[in-house]
Amino acid sequence: MTKIYTPESAMAVVAHPDDIDFGSAGTLAKWSRNGARICYVLCTSGDVGIAEEGMTKQKAIEIREAEQREAGKIIGAHEIIFLREPDGMLQPTMELRKKIVREIRRFKPEVVIAMDPTMVWAGEGYINHPDHRAAGLATIEAIFPAAGQPNLFEELAQEGLTAHKTRKVYVGNWRESDCYVSIDDTIDLKIAALRAHKSQMKDWNPEPRVRERAKELAKHIEAQYAEAFRIVTLESDEDWEKYKGKAVGRK
Repeated sequence: MTKIYTPESAMAVVAHPDDIDFGSAGTLAKWSRNGARICYVLCTSGDVGIAEEGMTKQKAIEIREAEQREAGKIIGAHEIIFLREPDGMLQPTMELRKKIVREIRRFKPEVVIAMDPTMVWAGEGYINHPDHRAAGLATIEAIFPAAGQPNLFEELAQEGLTAHKTRKVYVGNWRESDCYVSIDDTIDLKIAALRAHKSQMKDWNPEPRVRERAKELAKHIEAQYAEAFRIVTLESDEDWEKYKGKAVGRK
């Protein structure tokens, strides 16, 4: 299925800097170009992700957050939020759920892009990072039902953050995808955003791999390059129109 769709606002919640750029940056750039407000939420700052002699966690945080901000600027992100949970030790705790609920209620995204909490084996040569699974599970549990329940996390209302329902969830999943988004016009931005993560790319050129993978996914639609998702629609078109501007949490 191909979706030619641009939400009014979208939030991507991931574990580490560069996760968005590997997974959904082409789609987010497309939406940003078409007028969507884009917010990134990073559960960690990748503080153990630079294995160099003399590197400290604090210095790694500074480097990787700066790289993510640069990458987000390339894609057209309007906000980049770092929750600064410990890298490599992320857990889908109630506290993390609450932090994500806070951001959802604050930004009020129409769409949330989440990592897949069910993916363990990711091809023949890669085991999915446990932080990815933890981020995915915490995000999904924050989206539904927590963010939309006004009597849950009532203390957030004291911050002026009222309940918000997300319309659609896009889960990054290339194995069980039901939506393919053409990124023909934004794949160059995706590659440029990945190159902004210099501490991770080093001498490796991401372009051949990114183009090859995007071409493979594009075989499902009439496009040269694509990104793939599994979509859950929590609010139908009709219900969403009724909800906007009227239900709890909408201003």
